[in-house]
Amino acid sequence: MLLIDAAIVGLKPGQSKLVKPEELAAFPAYSTHMLPLRVFCEYLSKMTEAKIALLLIEPKNTNFGEGLTLEVDTAAKKIANFLLRLLP
Repeated sequence: MLLIDAAIVGLKPGQSKLVKPEELAAFPAYSTHMLPLRVFCEYLSKMTEAKIALLLIEPKNTNFGEGLTLEVDTAAKKIANFLLRLLP
């Protein structure tokens, strides 16, 4: 299962990184999610028996209520187009 989310991982805005849920401990623990992403991934894995991967996109702006920046919007569209070509 592939989950895509914004995360501050030390990249340039719009760049992405594929990680395993257990690698989340290497990144800052700040989150806007009610449930920490790592805990959510562990739950999904146990409930579905699926392997989980995260595609994290570096945000440019993390202010509450802000929309996508051009960098993140462009990255999201490229990723969506790639996945649409990859998946039947």
